[in-house]
Amino acid sequence: MKDVATLVSGIEYKMGKLIEQHRVQLFDNKKHITEIQELKQIVSEQKNTIRQLEDKIKTIIIAKTLETKEGNVEAKLKINELVREIDKCIGLLNT
Repeated sequence: MKDVATLVSGIEYKMGKLIEQHRVQLFDNKKHITEIQELKQIVSEQKNTIRQLEDKIKTIIIAKTLETKEGNVEAKLKINELVREIDKCIGLLNT
């Protein structure tokens, strides 16, 4: 009878440890989920910043192209390219 009581108390002790480990893992999981969400937001903000900077670079390139007389042909090509991109965007918005 003593052996059974010892086994039961051992099982109860191990169950208590497992329950505590489970609680710790749940807490860590929630913490990691929050961290992942924060990092996703940071990545999204950085992608937005990159897009804005790329747009500024394109604008600067176009402006510099328009400044030189030798770049008239290149400027016209750039403008045509931009007009085509705008037309595509308008077409996507209309569908």
